[in-house]
Amino acid sequence: MRHLLTLALAAAVLMPGAAAAQQGTPALPRVHLFTGVGTLPRNPGNRLEFLRYATTGEPRLTGRELLERIPEVGQFARVSVESDELLEFDQPQQLKSLSRKFAARLNEPDVAGVVFTHGTNTIEETAYFMNLTVRTEKPVVIVGAQRPFSTLSSDAPLNLLNAIRVAADPSARGKGTLVVLNDEINAAREVTKSNTYRVETFVARELGLLGYADADRIVFYRAPTRRHTTQSEFDVAQIDSFPKVTILYAYSGDDGDLARAAVAAGACRNRGRSHPERAQDAQGAPRCHRRGGRAQHQGGSRAGCQGRQLAGAGLCRRR
Repeated sequence: MRHLLTLALAAAVLMPGAAAAQQGTPALPRVHLFTGVGTLPRNPGNRLEFLRYATTGEPRLTGRELLERIPEVGQFARVSVESDELLEFDQPQQLKSLSRKFAARLNEPDVAGVVFTHGTNTIEETAYFMNLTVRTEKPVVIVGAQRPFSTLSSDAPLNLLNAIRVAADPSARGKGTLVVLNDEINAAREVTKSNTYRVETFVARELGLLGYADADRIVFYRAPTRRHTTQSEFDVAQIDSFPKVTILYAYSGDDGDLARAAVAAGACRNRGRSHPERAQDAQGAPRCHRRGGRAQHQGGSRAGCQGRQLAGAGLCRRR
């Protein structure tokens, strides 16, 4: 009997995995997945369909189907899925709804972060909205893909895996909303899409990326310093509706038709709000100014004034 007890103790020493299992190993962090429309869940039957996949008719993959095709996710996190519904994000009220959904999930104690799959054309707008409105230290990670999930050499599976890894990593806390594609981690405030087709499309221009989702670890080299999330002054719970904002590009030879249409739709009207830095021309009409090639209304909503000649013609006068 004493010999059997000695063997049992020796076996326990030589089998640390079994001993750890008896003591209880730490559970993997939980990440909650939301899925939106976009390229990432596209599933064309033709693996060379990189361009017209939106017209081929195959149903898009749901969140659960995406995870089933990336079993390696289970090495890094326990992933729960919001629903099979592909969420829309084109309108301000849809963004508000998403922000509140993300915040509700992040309030759950065992959720380390959330991931949202998103179309790449407007990923930076959604990311910045969440950066200003989701009040939590936990990461919101927005991810997309340049190639559909089922195509040859698709970036979608690895992008989604890396987004989940980032959301689960403690070092991602306190850095605001993050955009993860092509192994790179970018800040929501700074990131922009630079190319229609290339997988290295997302850049932060002057400031550079925050870090990488490397094969062996998640690494950050810097952190955002501008106010976001928990320090943001915005509270979507207090916002019932959003003001109309019109942005137009001005260019040589523009005849002003788009500006007139914007004004007719109410873009340059004074809503009765005062602005200490409101610029006016000699006739008291709000001026428009250029920023990055765009004509914008100065003092209130950004709008479609074409310049002083339109303001002088009465198109942007105060009503």
